[in-house]
Amino acid sequence: MNYQETVDYLFEKLPMFSRMGAAAYKKDLTNTIALCEALGNPQNKFKTIHIAGTNGKGSTSHMLAAILQTAGYKTGLYTSPHLYDFRERIKINGVLCSESFVVSFTEKIKPLIAKLSPSFFEITVAMAFDYFAQQAVDIAIIEVGLGGRLDSTNIIRPELSIITNIGWDHMNLLGNTLEAIAGEKAGIIKAHIPVIIGESLPETRPVFEAKAIHSSISFAAENRYIHDWVMEDQLMNITVVDKAKNEYIAYQLDLPALYQTKNLLTVLDACAFLEKMGWKINQHKIKTALKQVKKLTGFYGRWEMIRQFPTLVLDVAHNIDGIKEINRQLDLSTYHRLHIVIGMVKDKDIQAVLQLLPQHATYYFTKAQIPRALDEISLQAQAFEFELKGDCFLTVNQAIQTAIAASSPDDLILVCGSVFLVGEVSKNLFSS
Repeated sequence: MNYQETVDYLFEKLPMFSRMGAAAYKKDLTNTIALCEALGNPQNKFKTIHIAGTNGKGSTSHMLAAILQTAGYKTGLYTSPHLYDFRERIKINGVLCSESFVVSFTEKIKPLIAKLSPSFFEITVAMAFDYFAQQAVDIAIIEVGLGGRLDSTNIIRPELSIITNIGWDHMNLLGNTLEAIAGEKAGIIKAHIPVIIGESLPETRPVFEAKAIHSSISFAAENRYIHDWVMEDQLMNITVVDKAKNEYIAYQLDLPALYQTKNLLTVLDACAFLEKMGWKINQHKIKTALKQVKKLTGFYGRWEMIRQFPTLVLDVAHNIDGIKEINRQLDLSTYHRLHIVIGMVKDKDIQAVLQLLPQHATYYFTKAQIPRALDEISLQAQAFEFELKGDCFLTVNQAIQTAIAASSPDDLILVCGSVFLVGEVSKNLFSS
């Protein structure tokens, strides 16, 4: 098989959560353990950082990867899902894994696929571990796929564990209370391995503290705070106060959304831990990396502006907390009229999300081209209950074309609601 045939095989042969939802979720680590044992346990051959959380884990992962590779370390990065190319899930120093590796790994693992019937995610985790071991990375940032305790990535013993935050998402799999969701995410906490909590709530803090009884635990927001910030072009100028040192430190971040300030505090706390552990990270390297996270790691889809006049922004926000952050960003944005292109998947808390969206916007209801997507007509009907009004479109690109045609130069068009929807945007069609 060539590369495209191999990827098609993986998509079609294996149960894939992004397409099917809960039916593809494996609630134990048996298959991952078996796959990795057959590969010689590659996950034990390099150092790792493990990152879980409802929102922000992708941003945190990419910022940390940018910093570590700027500091001179050969840095692996495993994230999910991908936006445009399957290989986005597995990178080293911002470079996608090779097509030939994907082909050879899949051929090698086919007998185990027949024997174990693993999920798509189980195979991609094993693939990432095998690649990072073969390429002898110094460290790999490993992003949890879903939850933590039973996630396929949770067979590593990392240098550091990070939980960005806890919010309402995947309740059908993780539980219907914040405490239950926190319990699943806290499953990545391991004895004698430090853990950083980006944001905590009165309901979740005791869960983390109980799980970390044999680990050093740090609450990032208690160690530093944002003194001020200013948006300048596509950079955020942020001043952070280090409470312990009483220092004011200025950073520039090329992820220009207010919600990234929370992730930045988590990343800085992680850097402080890593420095104490002997990793050669200094302020100069941190500042250099943060100015070019997108260039260094290929990170997109977070308040990403792809054209002007009208402004067109892509953001993968898709749950309650994500949409709340989008609303805060909209409050800071200047525009004449707001157009929102939206599509969602069936297993999200759709009504809770729709209830948060601004009524003054013009809506363009559409869907990603996956079985798990909610059809645009059903989405429009549910949105109408919250006085959100607009037309339906078969594809996201049709919706965007119509929104641009209906916009004046000082309007804002936002595409959101699903990672998979953003991944289907043809950027070359709309760049100004």
